[in-house]
Amino acid sequence: MIPCFLAKRRAVLAAGPLLLAARPAVASPEDALRRQWARFRDQFMAPEGRVVDTGNGGISHSEGQGWAMLCAVRADDPISFHRLHGWTMRVLKRPQDELFSWRYAPHAATPVGDANNATDGDLFIAWALLEAGVRWGDAGHAAQGAALARDILRRLVRMVGGHLVLMPGLRGFEHQAHVVLNPSYYAFPAIRALAAAVPDPAWLRLAADGLSLLRRARFGRWGLPPDWLKLMRDNARLRPASGWPPRFSYDAVRVPLYFAWVGLTEEPALTAAARFWSDRAHRHLPAWVDLTNDVVSPYAASPGIAAVAQLIRALRSSAAIQDCIHQEESAAVDYYSASLSLLVALAARDSGLC
Repeated sequence: MIPCFLAKRRAVLAAGPLLLAARPAVASPEDALRRQWARFRDQFMAPEGRVVDTGNGGISHSEGQGWAMLCAVRADDPISFHRLHGWTMRVLKRPQDELFSWRYAPHAATPVGDANNATDGDLFIAWALLEAGVRWGDAGHAAQGAALARDILRRLVRMVGGHLVLMPGLRGFEHQAHVVLNPSYYAFPAIRALAAAVPDPAWLRLAADGLSLLRRARFGRWGLPPDWLKLMRDNARLRPASGWPPRFSYDAVRVPLYFAWVGLTEEPALTAAARFWSDRAHRHLPAWVDLTNDVVSPYAASPGIAAVAQLIRALRSSAAIQDCIHQEESAAVDYYSASLSLLVALAARDSGLC
């Protein structure tokens, strides 16, 4: 039986902070989030509102814009939100629909050289706009978020192998015999928010079929999801997609994070990640594992991945996260690690761990 996480929305959002462990008095979660957001903003957001990927040549992504926009709303920072939104609209907005181009390379002759979108970025931008509309009473933001949500359903959802699936982008992922999916693009908290704002039965089917796929899309010794996934059209068989390393890695670590965010703590991909990250055979917390031979990375995971692991272990053990939000104090951390820690902070608050 497929659990309907959308039906849990009222209970999840209504739940107050849980007193799961006795802790010393600390600043409120809201104040802690604002401080963490301010550190991220000062380190990674350019004056014009562009979030800079410091670990990838200074480029920017629609996902980074969406994550930062949501964090700005949650931190009650309308000035930063409007800068982020303004740059995203001026530079990444596609003229032919409500979607956004996925990549900006500042040093290229044509900085937006690929008009293709990235669906996870669109989901988070839509979610941020919807929350901004409510928080600051801006009907324009709410209307744009709803229009973007409708275009996600209209342009990025396909029926493949008996499943309604979320395509990673408009182009490049559909082939004659199969499609390529990214499990981490199933951002269930964003899907839940969009389904509430723009009701459509397709959201429920998309979420239910996504859960079904992710329960089967697990490989290797620990039964983990891959970063990229191949779904066959004829028999719905699943395999790690060719063309990418067959790893549970930087993308796929968001799969258990998003399950945790909406309270689906018994999903196999989440419990498998908890076992993997708790395996005492590891000499360090691995950054990735090869799902074909179970070889783990020779180096340790980033602080952001460690924050995801901490959240999952806390949920599985019913223990609160110490000080709730405290990651990424070092100025040496890169954009993606800091982004993961911000998402963990939001997920911890929404799931009642702080």
